[in-house]
Amino acid sequence: MKYLILFIVAASFASIVYGFSIQGEDPPLANKCIGFGTVGIFLVAMPLFLIHYSKGKKIKDYMLTEENIKKMRQDPTKDTENQQN
Repeated sequence: MKYLILFIVAASFASIVYGFSIQGEDPPLANKCIGFGTVGIFLVAMPLFLIHYSKGKKIKDYMLTEENIKKMRQDPTKDTENQQN
């Protein structure tokens, strides 16, 4: 999966670079290459990356819930005082 994601990202960047390099010669093809490269990065590679690297993680730990808000509002100086002693 890791290599598939890397291949898609590399192919997308290559498509974007190729699109910019032929922009003066064939603008419609250049725009298609740039567009497909952008779609490849943001609509294919990024979701695959997020799915692959977020397996086994608890989504609730990253959500803003009442419990997490209370944890964030705790006095941070208490933690630093305990670490210094």
